[in-house]
Amino acid sequence: MKLSQILHQRPALLRQARLTYLAFAYWKLDDFATRIARARLRGRINLKQAAPDAERCWASLVALSGNQSVIEEHFTDEDIMDLADLVAFATGESNLDLTFSIEQLAERFVTPLRLQLEQAGVVIDQLSGSMAESSRENSHETPPGERRPTGRDGHSI
Repeated sequence: MKLSQILHQRPALLRQARLTYLAFAYWKLDDFATRIARARLRGRINLKQAAPDAERCWASLVALSGNQSVIEEHFTDEDIMDLADLVAFATGESNLDLTFSIEQLAERFVTPLRLQLEQAGVVIDQLSGSMAESSRENSHETPPGERRPTGRDGHSI
């Protein structure tokens, strides 16, 4: 392939890359929203992205009402990093520091991503088993069968 061909294709490749990340963000945030609904988590939380310049090496998800232990039961440190990065992407915010009700995750972030994808002509379908597994491996997500238990009803966080 020639340099001139790559540069000529640049606008299309950038659009495709953005759509790919929109799709990934939609899929991951929808998974988080499903987990939250299944566990019946509710309450106000504060979500902050990692900020090495502020000596905050990890993202944080803090329960503002209820128990922090419920957050820790349902989300790994990696989950929280992913959630913060994906919400920052969905909102366009850098140095994310956002307070919202956790049960509104789908309404606030998943639905707008879905609308953007549909407006770009993307048809929302279900991932096949092999594609879901490949995406999980690429995102370092724990397979559903290995997730922390979510059997309690109506966790207030």
